[in-house]
Amino acid sequence: MLKTRVITAIVLLAVLLPVTLFAPIGGFGALIAFVVVFAAWEWARLLKLGGAGPIVYALVAALALVASTRAGIGRDAARPFFQAAAVFWVIAGPFVLMRKPVLAQGAWRAFLFLAGIVTFVACWHALVAARMQGVPFVLSLLLLVWLADIGAYFSGKAFGKHKLAPAISPGKTWEGAIGGWLLVMIVAAAAIFLHAFEPTLYSALLAQLGALRTVLALTLLVVFSVVGDLFESMLKRQAGVKDSSGLLPGHGGVLDRIDALLPVLPLAMLLLG
Repeated sequence: MLKTRVITAIVLLAVLLPVTLFAPIGGFGALIAFVVVFAAWEWARLLKLGGAGPIVYALVAALALVASTRAGIGRDAARPFFQAAAVFWVIAGPFVLMRKPVLAQGAWRAFLFLAGIVTFVACWHALVAARMQGVPFVLSLLLLVWLADIGAYFSGKAFGKHKLAPAISPGKTWEGAIGGWLLVMIVAAAAIFLHAFEPTLYSALLAQLGALRTVLALTLLVVFSVVGDLFESMLKRQAGVKDSSGLLPGHGGVLDRIDALLPVLPLAMLLLG
């Protein structure tokens, strides 16, 4: 399993890094669209859309993404998508802390079908807008989520005692979440102090919000990275599956890799004004 996981990670990096670093915006956007469509397919599967439903849902997501570009790309043009996605994640947040989380049924299930399309469209626009700000910027945005996850893993292993959401993800602890937050803050402070690879998300937030509100903004993003992770865990648990799919050997599915990014990306764009 470890060997498979490492091989898959190397292949993914071999594709993602060159495109992120060197491809024009169009090439980067095409790759992210490819990822987003597969994530939409997995979302539909977790919501138990049977038969050809997941494929149809993925095609609808692709068409919605193409249609959304008619309004333009970039942070200002995509603001309505970011706002709609942010509303969804604010609504979804409390569900991950419920003792007995309930998979949406009826009207709620229909809401999740629609919310998924909005979420994936907003995710695509946010990443493309971030890439338009520069490679360091988009990497710093991704790094925030990765650091929160890495810090949470090691802090949870070392100090974790108090369960964060035992009904959904028994392995996650408050100590781990705090450790992830601390690691983000340390790296962000170092990047700002050293003026490393600017412009980054951290330097942009500082320039627009000032020091105190930058700390609050980064804290909010870390919180919602956890919300995204737990929300997907909730969907998987209630769907009775371990992974969102088997598309990425050793890693599960696409959603398993980007779940924490889904709320963070549009929220980060909104925080930048």
